[in-house]
Amino acid sequence: MTTMRYRLLGRSGVRVSELCLGTMMFGYPGLGVATAAEADGALKRFAEAGGNFLDTANRYAGGESERVVGELIKPDRDRWVLGTKYGLSSDPSDPNAGGTHRKSLRRAVEASLKRLGTDYLDLYWVHIWDGYTPIEEVVTALDDLVRSGKVLYLGISDTPAWLVSRAVTIAEERGLTPFSAIQIPYSLVERTVERELLPMAKALDLAVTGWAPLGGGLLTGRYGSDRERPADGRRAGSEISERELAIADALNAVADARGASASQVALAWLRAQQHRALTIPIVGIRNEAQLVDNLRLLDLEPEELRQLDEASALTPEFPHEFAGERYAHGDAVVEYHRR
Repeated sequence: MTTMRYRLLGRSGVRVSELCLGTMMFGYPGLGVATAAEADGALKRFAEAGGNFLDTANRYAGGESERVVGELIKPDRDRWVLGTKYGLSSDPSDPNAGGTHRKSLRRAVEASLKRLGTDYLDLYWVHIWDGYTPIEEVVTALDDLVRSGKVLYLGISDTPAWLVSRAVTIAEERGLTPFSAIQIPYSLVERTVERELLPMAKALDLAVTGWAPLGGGLLTGRYGSDRERPADGRRAGSEISERELAIADALNAVADARGASASQVALAWLRAQQHRALTIPIVGIRNEAQLVDNLRLLDLEPEELRQLDEASALTPEFPHEFAGERYAHGDAVVEYHRR
């Protein structure tokens, strides 16, 4: 098990471990880390490796994830950089029990603080953009929480790049608290975020926390064109594309040559994407053994990265490739327009 390094959370000065422990499955009987004892063992393993960054949400396990996490970190609360989320509905019968508006925010943050047994949150995430609430209302309401001391830093999850950019710009122009991080799906099989979201994050100095870094189980070594498809996997019953199989094959080949697990290599590839934006994988676990495997951090060689990049490369898309070709020959384009 390798001791983790630390990274700054975006433009803030707070230090977070290079892996974030996702606790979505804490408190899910029969599905995940069901008991407090199991969760406690995983949390201790994570802390021993230098981990200090935790991710949960008010909707995970119906709020039970927050309760379990809060109880376990209570003896040393200030050691942890604790993040939770709001925005998804907690009561389908109430039209205001979800959404990103001020009323939902006030209700959600008070409930999360109570379940977590703390008087402040290190990082508070907008779970997903609701499409109705004005950006100005969200930015202003979140800034009020920071000024109240209940929240230290802000993040936003699963939201288009143009909306995040506008929110950050509004915050900067009005002297309000900007977002420090975004949370997005990012893995060898989900690289579309590299087109808009990652360049935006780098330009605005936002940390990127990547959920589903193992591609929903596809990058665990259980899948490949030469392997029988597991009947109990998360992808059971769902279609797997030829591209996904090719990526799994390339990953398995690198892992076999390294004598490492496919999961370790997949996480190593993601941690190597710092040139695109500051990237922190969120490691979600169902048992302690998975965490122990994921904590064996690897640094891949350039040739290994090249193999994985080639297998998972994105299809060219407008306007990036179009603009890139012309900017590469800028003088010729200028001369053409002068004629």
